[in-house]
Amino acid sequence: MANDYVARDPRTGKIIQQRKKSIEMDIRSLQPSDGPWQRIPVFEILKLAEGRIERLELSLTNGGGFVKRTDGIKALARVYENSIPKAHEILLEALDDDDVEIRKAGLEVMPSFSLKLHTDLMIYLSDRLQDKDVNVRKIAMQALQKMSPIFPSGCEEILRRELRSENKDHRKNAFEALKLTSIAWPETGCLHIDELIREDEVDLRRKGSKILRNIAAKGGPSGWDLIGWSLEDEDAQVRRNAAKCLVTLTNSEPRIALILVEHALNDDDTDVRNSVIRAMKKLDMQSPRVTDMILRGARSRDINLRTACVEQLSIILTGDRLRESAAELLRQETNPKLRKRLTALSIDVELDGSESEKNRFLAPVEKVNDEGEKEFTMQIKQDDPKGEHDKQKASRAKPEDLR
Repeated sequence: MANDYVARDPRTGKIIQQRKKSIEMDIRSLQPSDGPWQRIPVFEILKLAEGRIERLELSLTNGGGFVKRTDGIKALARVYENSIPKAHEILLEALDDDDVEIRKAGLEVMPSFSLKLHTDLMIYLSDRLQDKDVNVRKIAMQALQKMSPIFPSGCEEILRRELRSENKDHRKNAFEALKLTSIAWPETGCLHIDELIREDEVDLRRKGSKILRNIAAKGGPSGWDLIGWSLEDEDAQVRRNAAKCLVTLTNSEPRIALILVEHALNDDDTDVRNSVIRAMKKLDMQSPRVTDMILRGARSRDINLRTACVEQLSIILTGDRLRESAAELLRQETNPKLRKRLTALSIDVELDGSESEKNRFLAPVEKVNDEGEKEFTMQIKQDDPKGEHDKQKASRAKPEDLR
């Protein structure tokens, strides 16, 4: 029986907590591509994979045709439970075989077989990533992408080396593997990104900062620190990548997002400020700290930031304070559109507006319905049949009203 794999931090020995224990991996994505290996009878797999028989003819019930040793190796993950140790031994031999096709077959079945028994497989994977054959290395890179999210600590040293490889294909593949690993194991993602953003090589810092978005919501304090440090990087692209995490943080950790937004508000790069603006609009507008930040942003040299902050004034302020703040900003504003907006905000329409604007604040006249007026008239006639009421009304009327 294979032991369950437990991912541990290699520095502390503590168990790495997975993001969600309930997530189940699709085993089919780990298996080799579809082929005749799927139709080999289970009791024939070991003999064929070990090379005791060169090829095997499948019965018509199994689809017919012939299979060879490479097919048997690809089928090793299908063996019975009590045959796993023997299959593991055969797989290790295949991974170190002189025949390129045998090594490739071993690498194809490695991800799915690792769920049965993973012992020593990472060592062989590391070797095959440095294989002299290009096609073997290509399949080994695919295996790394599949296995790294399953065995983060087991693949840690392999990833560390591949991420810094001079070969562009290897480096690109390693960062894709790190991205997938960060989604499943945020702590492992933080571990590698922490090292990458400290590198002198700007390409490593840029690629590492791109993965920050995968750990922004679940990375915890370590992830927040990484985003904050990246926002202080000398390279603008690194800061841009970090700034894209701010919107995500406003949903999961609004207090941390507020601190980082406030820090990046006056960044020199336009793209960084645009990301800050998007995040700022999602913050709690009732917070006094947010209010102060928006008022400072309304004085920024960047027109986009000023515009965004001015548009928020009527949300964060009301009454006299809104008019006073708008009037103060109006004194130093030069943009015509913003001046028009600030002018509107600085005026108390109820007191200083036009006649039509003032009338909007008047209470509506009470409406009298026709039936009520009719009843009132009939009541007068009943009480005054000789029309004395109308005569008195006419006598009080002005001359111009009688014309």
